[in-house]
Amino acid sequence: MTTPPALTRSVRLGARGLLVGLLTAAFLAPFYLMLRNALMDSQGLTSPEWTWWPSTMHFENFTALFDDPAVSMGPALGNSLLVAAVTAPVSTLLASAAGYALARIPVPGRGVVLALIVATLMIPGSVTFVPTFVVVGSMGGVNTLWGLIVPGLFNPFAVLLFRNFYLQFPSEIEDAGRLDGLGWLGLYRRIALPSSGAMLASLGALSFIDSWNSFLWPLVIGQDPSAWTAQIALSTFLTSQTINLPGLFAGAVVTITPLVVMFVVAQRYIVEGIATSGLKG
Repeated sequence: MTTPPALTRSVRLGARGLLVGLLTAAFLAPFYLMLRNALMDSQGLTSPEWTWWPSTMHFENFTALFDDPAVSMGPALGNSLLVAAVTAPVSTLLASAAGYALARIPVPGRGVVLALIVATLMIPGSVTFVPTFVVVGSMGGVNTLWGLIVPGLFNPFAVLLFRNFYLQFPSEIEDAGRLDGLGWLGLYRRIALPSSGAMLASLGALSFIDSWNSFLWPLVIGQDPSAWTAQIALSTFLTSQTINLPGLFAGAVVTITPLVVMFVVAQRYIVEGIATSGLKG
C-alpha cells in the first residue's frame, strides 16, 4: 500500500516546520534569558526556583544603568557608536580600493603585495598586539578615540574578498569607461565602486559588528573611564569584589540592541556579499 503524495508532502512540511521552530527557539533562547534576567532583581536571579517571567518587572534596572556614577554607560555607548560608525565605512572603502588595485591595475610587485596580505592573515593577533600598542602609545594614542579607531581600519581579509569580487567584474564595462576617457581612479569611482553595493553593505555591517564587540584592544588602550567603550563599561558589573547581575543583564540588553538592528537590516546584504565574493564553497 503506497502512501498518498499529499500525505507525504504534509509530513515533510510538518517535519520542516518543526525543525525550523526548534532552531528558532534555540536561537531566541539567549535573548529571552537576557531580557528576563534584566527585568528581575538580585533575589530573583539567585533564587533556586525557576520562573519563566518575573512577576514584578524591574524597569529601574535600566535607569540605574545610566545613573550609576561609577560606570559611565552613556558616554561609553557613545564612544562605541563613534568608533564603529567611523571604522565600518572607512575600513570598507580602504579595503575596496586596495582590492580593486590588486585585481585590475597591472603594477610591478602586485603579486608580492598580495602574498604579504595573505601572510598577515596567518599571523595570530596576539603576536601583533604588543607592537601595535607600542606604536600607538608612542604616538600618544592611549586614552584617545583615534587610538581606538586607527588600528581597526585595515582589514586584509576584506581586501581579499574585494579582490575576488573585482576579478569577476565584467571588463567590458571598464572598456566602455576607458573610451570615455576615464583613468583607473575614474573607473573605480564611477563604475566599480557603485557596482559593489552588496559587498560594501555586507562587509561594512560585519566591520561594524566586529568593532562594536571589540574588547581586548579598547581595554588596553582606553585606560581612563572617559575612553571606555560599552563592552569595557559592561565588564565592570562583574568583578572579583562585586557582582551586579541585574545591571549586567540590563547592560547586555542595551549593548546588544544596535547589533540586532544592524543584523536584521543587513542580513540580506551579508549573504549576498559573501556569495558574490568568490568564496562560494
